[in-house]
Amino acid sequence: MNRYAIIKNGVVVNAVEYASDPGNPPPGFSAGHIAVKDNISSPGWVYSNGQFTDPNPPRPIMEFSYKEKRAAAYPPMTDYLDGIVKNDKAQIDKYVADCLAVKAKYPKSS
Repeated sequence: MNRYAIIKNGVVVNAVEYASDPGNPPPGFSAGHIAVKDNISSPGWVYSNGQFTDPNPPRPIMEFSYKEKRAAAYPPMTDYLDGIVKNDKAQIDKYVADCLAVKAKYPKSS
């Protein structure tokens, strides 16, 4: 079986599998529809000059600044405040160490 994009007016309207070239118009479709062998397009894609184009390409992955990366990775401030209230030096030291580890992981140049 081969996959064919069914196109009308330059837009993919369906994708169908046929055992052999279905001809134009393909079975079950009216005049004006054409079948083009294709494995990647989906309904809504544009077909022009022998090429398929996704009208909604994936958005680029957003890059975060070092400040945003740090803000997401820092331990919660409540850990620090809880250590102060309890006068727990070990908890305060751990909080500071965790913050320094985040700074090392995401230096200002990143």
